[in-house]
Amino acid sequence: MIKSTFLQVSTNNQQLSTNQINMLHKQSRQIKHFTVLISLLRDRQNFLEEIRQGMGLQTKTTSLFVSSSIFFAIYGGIIGASHSWAQALSGAIKLPAFYLLTLIICFPTLFFFNVLFGSRSSIQQHFVVLLTAVSVISVLLFSLAPVTLFFIITAPNSYQFFKLLNVLVFGITGAFGVKFLYEGMQLLSQQDEVGKLTRTTILRFWLLLYAFVGMQLGWFLRPFFGAPGTKFELFRAAQGNFYLDIVAAFSEIFGYR
Repeated sequence: MIKSTFLQVSTNNQQLSTNQINMLHKQSRQIKHFTVLISLLRDRQNFLEEIRQGMGLQTKTTSLFVSSSIFFAIYGGIIGASHSWAQALSGAIKLPAFYLLTLIICFPTLFFFNVLFGSRSSIQQHFVVLLTAVSVISVLLFSLAPVTLFFIITAPNSYQFFKLLNVLVFGITGAFGVKFLYEGMQLLSQQDEVGKLTRTTILRFWLLLYAFVGMQLGWFLRPFFGAPGTKFELFRAAQGNFYLDIVAAFSEIFGYR
């Protein structure tokens, strides 16, 4: 009887130890993802140099994807919370999807044009450089989340102001992301002198394409935060366009309508 009890206790302790080890491994992986992101922010030149040399590309891809998705989800949940909990959940899913889909749609154009004009960098090197830019945007959005939350609390009925505020936030963070991407692609091109000038021109046009695709996709996936007094909508009917909506928001704020 005593022996049986001892064996049961020993088995339970082993199971507990296994569960604790698994939990520690899971926490360690999560910390590792953010460690990669922090290394990018602290020493981006060295981080990009490692990408150029093909060092740890798979680890970088996974870590940047996971950490940026979390930051995007947090910001998407905050802006959606200005309407309802359902909209917050929708925003937490749609905002990471928005950035990932924009990247997937535009990525082949950049890669194949670069290869056509002399780039010898691999498809994974190109993708990781683009992912670093997206990750920078996610961190900046996360850093501005308290400001957005402040205006949600203090100006709950200022829908048009909140809309324009977020247009400004996404514009500023996007500009920094584009700057980071440009520098990263320039560094990646250093090893391929043939066609470098042409690839630089292609990159500039591609950045415009990326911006237009992003704005159109964002309009298609709206609403990320719903208008006050309206029911929750996962998607809205495709009518009008982003530019007319911004003009209408300015007109309402300054009393022209």
